[in-house]
Amino acid sequence: MKSFGLRKVTFSTVSQKTYKNLIGGEWISSRSGQTFENLNPADTRDVVGVFQRSDKRDVDDAVAAARKAFELWRLVPAPKRAEIIFRAAEIVQERKEQYARDMTREMGKVLKETRGDVQEAIDTAYYMAGEGRRLFGATVPSELPNKFAMAVRMPIGVCGMITPWNFPMAIPSWKLLPALVCGNTCVIKPAEDTPLSTINLVTALMEAGLPKGVVNIVTGFGPEAGAPVVEHPDVRALSFTGSSEVGRIVGEAAARTFKPCSLEMGGKNAIIILDDANLDLALDGVLWGAFGTTGQRCTATSRVIAQKGIYKKFVDGLVSRSKELKVGSGLDESMQVGPQINQQQVETTQKYVDIGRNEGAQLKSGGQRLSDTDHAHGWFFEPTVYADVRPEMRIAQEEIFGPVVSVIPCDSFDEAIHISNNVVYGLSSSVYTRDVNNAFKAMRDIYAGITYINAPTIGAEVHLPFGGTKATGNGHREGGLGAIDFYTQWKSIYVDFSDKLQRAQIDTGE
Repeated sequence: MKSFGLRKVTFSTVSQKTYKNLIGGEWISSRSGQTFENLNPADTRDVVGVFQRSDKRDVDDAVAAARKAFELWRLVPAPKRAEIIFRAAEIVQERKEQYARDMTREMGKVLKETRGDVQEAIDTAYYMAGEGRRLFGATVPSELPNKFAMAVRMPIGVCGMITPWNFPMAIPSWKLLPALVCGNTCVIKPAEDTPLSTINLVTALMEAGLPKGVVNIVTGFGPEAGAPVVEHPDVRALSFTGSSEVGRIVGEAAARTFKPCSLEMGGKNAIIILDDANLDLALDGVLWGAFGTTGQRCTATSRVIAQKGIYKKFVDGLVSRSKELKVGSGLDESMQVGPQINQQQVETTQKYVDIGRNEGAQLKSGGQRLSDTDHAHGWFFEPTVYADVRPEMRIAQEEIFGPVVSVIPCDSFDEAIHISNNVVYGLSSSVYTRDVNNAFKAMRDIYAGITYINAPTIGAEVHLPFGGTKATGNGHREGGLGAIDFYTQWKSIYVDFSDKLQRAQIDTGE
């Protein structure tokens, strides 16, 4: 067994704090009185907090509060709504370290990453605050005299949001902040593994002056609290980030009541490494893309398609460097890879490691849960590299959501593009090459929502649209103007000042 350079981290004994739902501006207990514990995945003896186990009754209360608040919030001028968001950004900035540490305790990823997660929420807030003075519509010339024509953005109403555990502040910020600046009110159900980070973000919004009922939080589990959000008739739009399996259920339920529904789901992202690539740079990118957030990203690099001229050298380098990664508690600044989120994710990762072995792929490093003394109370898994993987293998086709990367050999650039595209997902992609012609061909020919050149498959910026194709999503985008488009609906307005009846095309024809 290799050494992971571990250092023991201990937790001070503190009383368990109980967190409540936020409904109508008040922190209240669930109707059932039931709660659940949020455990630190690096040390499950550490209870992060006790949270409300909500059900349909709590969701009904939250939606009613949001619906009531919408009547006044939609009338607040957009620049004024934006000022609240800007102030919230300043508050989160002041508390960045505290919120990052809270996130590491509840989610597990290392402090450098949770600081980045909080920073992404800050960046989103600043960006969306700017949109409060934009929210551009369009004015166009009318086809008739003495008539004015324009299109304006209007809020939708109550928006329901279901968020995942891997980016527990960044992704809620992607959903809440554009919805708010557009004049909507919100009911958010955060992942049961990471509710505290959403509470921290919304607490900052409340302190910044957000009126009561504009954002409501119900914590709990998907079937009990998430499904009622999806199915509630007064929720007029839905935004979901999670697995493709659950996303399909959400999308079908939304379609029955004609709700706009944004789905951001799975990925099976590939980095293509051509013979002319900067190999050291590519190794850096694959290590970060595959093992950052312990592989628990929809944008994680789970496939590497390496041209045969550099294949062996690349595999040798990747295996050597993956063995040097330090795995442990994210609160230890020396660690590079944290735990998986829970036992189920560890079991899923182990299942796919076994599948890869049975399919004939070559296990080059890792492949086991870490359960020695330093890891005994957490959900840790070794960084795992499979080589000589065939494109049709399940480990090269199905999302694992763990620290496992499959290296696939290829002969040519065209073959690499085909392999990259030949999965059901289409989220993120990457090519490492010094050939500008191939770089531009890749940008054109890879069928994915995001393409990087000489960078890994993770690292999106908040002012550009985020989302994918095929089973990754349903065409909507988070971030940038994509989010503004989702959280508004167009209204066309015509002002006829001719003082006579004008019948549009009837009066413009021959």
